[in-house]
Amino acid sequence: MRCVIARFPFDLSKSGVLASMKGVKPEPITGESVLIGRRHYPVKQVGEVITRQDRRDFTGGEVTRAMIRLGFTCQDGRTAIQATTVLTPLQNASALLGSPVPQGH
Repeated sequence: MRCVIARFPFDLSKSGVLASMKGVKPEPITGESVLIGRRHYPVKQVGEVITRQDRRDFTGGEVTRAMIRLGFTCQDGRTAIQATTVLTPLQNASALLGSPVPQGH
């Protein structure tokens, strides 16, 4: 797939992104993230690896749009932070069923 990131055209493929990110340790997530394989990576880290450009040269939105078009799952900062909250087994089961999460006493 052809996309433009930081005014430069790139031909990206899902398998190419997977290969580029293989062995790369995810940095702590403080904002938008993308799920690649079984790991969540900050979008800026992914953009830096796949484009070999400085993070200041592109926006997270550019990388997020490209990753979504390739079929990757992306999350905004609020969702990523909520996902790191540790739930009790009862809260987890309730969340999976779509019920309101019961609060502890």
